[in-house]
Amino acid sequence: MSNEKIAIFAGGCFWCTEPVFSQLKGVSKVESGYIGGHTVNPTYKDICNGDTGHAEGIRITFDEAAVSFETLLEIFLVSHDPTTPNRQGNDVGTQYRSAIFCQDDAQMAAAKAMIEAFNAQQIYSVPIVTEVNGASQFYPAEDYHQYYFDKNPGNPYCLAVAAPKAAKIRAKYAQLIKG
Repeated sequence: MSNEKIAIFAGGCFWCTEPVFSQLKGVSKVESGYIGGHTVNPTYKDICNGDTGHAEGIRITFDEAAVSFETLLEIFLVSHDPTTPNRQGNDVGTQYRSAIFCQDDAQMAAAKAMIEAFNAQQIYSVPIVTEVNGASQFYPAEDYHQYYFDKNPGNPYCLAVAAPKAAKIRAKYAQLIKG
């Protein structure tokens, strides 16, 4: 029996969210793509203006015996700003919104409970605005977007945004980082 599960998160530019999760033990694949919109087979060019309704997201394939959905969810909520609607840093628009696309009722319950707990503990000074949605069609992004950070470590955007996010998670969750 396989323990392989899927988690889908949107938390800004997928170039910056992918390296956060691809470094984790138990994660076998992180795929960048588009989710939560109304256009069939959107392209990067299509979603850039925000008219398709899609968010830039990542589809994480993970072994739940090695890393739980709750752990991935916690890392998601601390690796980006879940308190600002439709924005991550200089990236502005609905395509950069914070969202969780739950694959089943258990993920839905876990997401709602963790957001409630973060808000109750005042982890952030303002409430979390991350959308908690049901499953939605995920469209893989173009090949050049896949593992972009790994393929382009010297890219100025990656150095300024993706590298610090990945480093923050390596420091805070050192025990979960692949060897």
